[in-house]
Amino acid sequence: MSKLVTIFGGSGFLGKYIARRMAQQGWRVRVATRHPNDSMFVRTYGVVGQVEPVFCNIRDDASVRAVTHGADAVVNCVGILSEKGRNGFDSVQAEGAGRVARIAAEQGVAQMVQISAIGADTESDSDYARTKALGEAAVLEHMPGAMILRPSILFGPEDEFFNRFANMTKLGPVLPMVGGNTKFQPVFVDDVAAAAEVYLLGKAQGGVYELGGPEVRTFRELMQEMLGVIQRRRGLINLPVWVANLMAFGLSAAQVVSLGLFHNDTLTQDQIVNLQKDNVVSGDAKGFDALGIVPMTMEAVLPSYLWRFRPSGQYAAIKDSAKNLKI
Repeated sequence: MSKLVTIFGGSGFLGKYIARRMAQQGWRVRVATRHPNDSMFVRTYGVVGQVEPVFCNIRDDASVRAVTHGADAVVNCVGILSEKGRNGFDSVQAEGAGRVARIAAEQGVAQMVQISAIGADTESDSDYARTKALGEAAVLEHMPGAMILRPSILFGPEDEFFNRFANMTKLGPVLPMVGGNTKFQPVFVDDVAAAAEVYLLGKAQGGVYELGGPEVRTFRELMQEMLGVIQRRRGLINLPVWVANLMAFGLSAAQVVSLGLFHNDTLTQDQIVNLQKDNVVSGDAKGFDALGIVPMTMEAVLPSYLWRFRPSGQYAAIKDSAKNLKI
C-alpha cells in the first residue's frame, strides 16, 4: 500500500503545493483543515480517493490524534500572521506544533516537516517570531529527526504579499509601506514544497533549513519591481514607525470594539516589529544547495500572475506589440 502523509493546513497557500507534489509521487494525502468543505479542490490533485480533506483543530489532542492515525509522515503548515479569538500565536504556533509532534511520536510516525520562518527566535520582541521558535523546539523535542523549514517571504499565484500590494495600487497614486529599507529574500512557494518533498522521499536529512530565493531586495526595491511588472507608476511612501504603530493600534482597537466582526490582518504592531528586521538567509545555514534545488527567480514567476493588475490586464502584451506595428 502507498504511504500516507497528513498535512496540517494542507489546503493553505504552501500546504496545497506540498499536497500536490506528494500526490504526484503516489502517496495518499490526508489534508487536515478546519474547513474541509471549503477544501474539496484538493481532491483533484490525485486519482479518486487519493487526496482527502478532513476536519482537524490543531488546538485539540483528540482531533490531531484522529487525523494522524496510520500516517507515515506529517507536515505542519499551520501558522498565523495575526491573532483572532482562540487562535493566538502561542496556542497555534507553539502549542499546536508541539501537539502535532508529540502525538506523531506517540503513534510511531517516522517523519515530520515543520514550517517555521526566518527570524524565529525565542528572544524576539515579536510574538510571531518567538512562537515560531518555541514551535521548532517543541517539534525537535518529540521528533528529533524532523525537518524544520524556515522560508523568507513566500511568493506565488495565491500569495498575500505581492497580490495585496498590487491591489493597493488601485486605490490611489501613492503606496505606503513600513520598513522600506528592510531586506527580504522572497522564495517561490513551490520551491519550498519541493524541499519538503525531498525530505519525505528520504533524499535529505532532517534539521533546520533556511530557504530564500536567488535575489535579496529591500522592501522598497520589491515594490519597485512589482510596479514594473504591473506597469503602473506610484509614489512609494515609507511610513515612520510611530505613524505605523498608531495605525495598527487603531485597527486593533476596531477589532476589539466590533467584537471580532472586523479582523485586523492589514497591519498589526507585531508585524511592524518584524518589518524592521532583515529577513534573509544567514551565511552558515543549510539551504536549497544542500537539497539539490535551484530556486526560481521573481522575474520568472511574477508576470505569470500579476498581469491582472496591469491597466490593460490580459491585453497589455498585445497593446505593447501593436505599438511596434508599422502602418
